[in-house]
Amino acid sequence: MHIRLQKKLKGARGPFHLDVELEANSSEILAVMGPSGSGKTSLLRMIAGLMKPDAGHIRLGDTCYYDSARGIHLPPQRRLLGYVFQDYALFPHMSVRKNLRFALPKGQDESQLDELIDMMDLRALQHRKPALLSGGQQQRTALARALVRRPHLLLLDEPLSALDQRMREALQQQIVQLTQARQLTIIFVSHDPVEVARIAHRLLILEAGKITRQGLPGELLSAEAPPTLAAKVLTISADNSWMSVLAGREIVRLPCRPGISVGQEIQVSMQELL
Repeated sequence: MHIRLQKKLKGARGPFHLDVELEANSSEILAVMGPSGSGKTSLLRMIAGLMKPDAGHIRLGDTCYYDSARGIHLPPQRRLLGYVFQDYALFPHMSVRKNLRFALPKGQDESQLDELIDMMDLRALQHRKPALLSGGQQQRTALARALVRRPHLLLLDEPLSALDQRMREALQQQIVQLTQARQLTIIFVSHDPVEVARIAHRLLILEAGKITRQGLPGELLSAEAPPTLAAKVLTISADNSWMSVLAGREIVRLPCRPGISVGQEIQVSMQELL
């Protein structure tokens, strides 16, 4: 995949110009981080065909989704990709299963709906409408719906932010497995450095519409992280060998420190979290 896009945007601090160029390989997970208003969501929306760039191109394999010089701008429904929005964008009048069925191309077998429903642990909820689901359940439904068309590219905007820790870890692993099993390229926006370090192969830092840095997540995050981060001790093992701490939105298990007690606020380094 090769993307080169330009677009005039308006942010909280005034107008700015998005100007990015990036490449991604099959089965690669590419993370995008940066301050709010730097153009991360706009970048995903342009790739999906929901926002038209001012200039550039989007090429996925032999298929051209957008090329300003050639006058090509495929509509979203003709782009073989999945998109999970920040607000889920589920149809409120449809059940979980019907939301997934709506994304199923005509003539295709519904058996894959059952596969995705089980993958996202939605079997008992499949006949409920979104209003009767928790935020995490809606997010899992949105992720399942994005996979129905078996896309070549999956766009995720803060994909796991509403999930509890157990489900976050399970879906993080599922996302990694999906890239290999389906040769799926993933571009995801996140504000969670631990999540990025766990699942991304490469990280782009987007600031004011420009990619200012890119590289291996561990190296970039370690270099940019503050010396220490605040964390809260949640549990301590019976033999005092390890403790679980809440750092940001992630629960991480670390070697126990002498004199530590449950509920205590401590400082941990990014290296420890990674």
